[in-house]
Amino acid sequence: MATINIRRDVKDSFYRYKMPRLISKIEGKGNGIKTVIPNMADIARSLSRPPSYPTKFFGCELGAQVKFEAANDRYIVNGAHDAAKLQSLLDVFIDKFVLCPACKNPETDLIITRDHDIIRDCKACGKRNGVDLRHKLSTFILKHPPANQSGKKGGKKDKASRKQGGANAATAANGGENSVEAASGSDDELTRRIVSEAADLPSAHQYEDDDDWAVDDMSEAAIRARQEKLTGHLQNKLVLENEDDDGGDDLAGVASKYDEFGDYLTEHPNSSVDEIIAEAKALQVWGKHRAIEVVVQALFTTDVVKQLAKYQKLLVGFGRTEKHQRSILGGLERLIGVKYPEQLLSKTPSIFLAVYNLDLVEEEVFAKWAEKVSKKYVDKETSKKIHAKAEPFIQWLQEAEEESDSEEEDE
Repeated sequence: MATINIRRDVKDSFYRYKMPRLISKIEGKGNGIKTVIPNMADIARSLSRPPSYPTKFFGCELGAQVKFEAANDRYIVNGAHDAAKLQSLLDVFIDKFVLCPACKNPETDLIITRDHDIIRDCKACGKRNGVDLRHKLSTFILKHPPANQSGKKGGKKDKASRKQGGANAATAANGGENSVEAASGSDDELTRRIVSEAADLPSAHQYEDDDDWAVDDMSEAAIRARQEKLTGHLQNKLVLENEDDDGGDDLAGVASKYDEFGDYLTEHPNSSVDEIIAEAKALQVWGKHRAIEVVVQALFTTDVVKQLAKYQKLLVGFGRTEKHQRSILGGLERLIGVKYPEQLLSKTPSIFLAVYNLDLVEEEVFAKWAEKVSKKYVDKETSKKIHAKAEPFIQWLQEAEEESDSEEEDE
């Protein structure tokens, strides 16, 4: 089998790091056409990565569904893609998820930290550098850790193919309102952006410090205190539920950071996304999942469906972990149930569909949210109302997933 340099920009024929040249084989025709990469396992072995990682990366970059048949060493990308194109994408994968940024050496291992960061640990120079957590592959890696950090495995679902059915479900639930269409923007653009991204929920030990959507103190006084914080002069202020996720900082100091961030957003509602990011970094809340709750409550109004599309880059930029996605839902619960219940409660299916179509929250996170009524963000009765209104969307999501599973079994 022909080999090439792992770094193709290095022309030295004696370069020690080699990998097989990628081979692609196109099978099928029409809507069933697909590209098989018969030597993906060998390539991945040369890169010290699971073969599912580069395959999934191809799917993310091409907006295509992928399939792994590890037992048969078959790694498939839907659609027809020539070897040269995939080889170029593999170069990008190597740069983002294999090479050490310091010494450009491929002798790295991926390590997932307790804070759900992904680190490239270089065995050559000793440097430890993170990867871009905003990339969709990072979410996949967190759910499917490398060896010795195992998580559960699951199948893939094609979100883009379900959009029209979801729009119909939300429209029917809202009495024919067209708010989803306004949020979707260009359907072609969304189809290119939204790719297959679903797997079983992570195992419990991966999130052992998680609060599991609940709080301990549910006395009337505690509930009233939280509601007062929500409906006070700054409805966007963050309610810290006995959890300090900012590296052990003083809890009052942490709350102050979020209050300052909320004050800035309220006083500068027309700030650009870049300006908001700069302020978040200055206050050291950039990347924190709880800052997302502040953004949703401070910036979003009854026109939330359009605003979700406007601030998509900002929300995704904070992070792609399950906690970040849950914070989006938590902020929306407060927005729908506390701030604008009369205007938004009936539009819950449309709002959630927009969130799903914009790839802000994955179906596994929606499924976990739907499992039980939470008292973390709003009181129990309000949470029940939101869950009830969201039922058409959740039911559609479940049915679409079952149909996708059935189609995969037929294939």
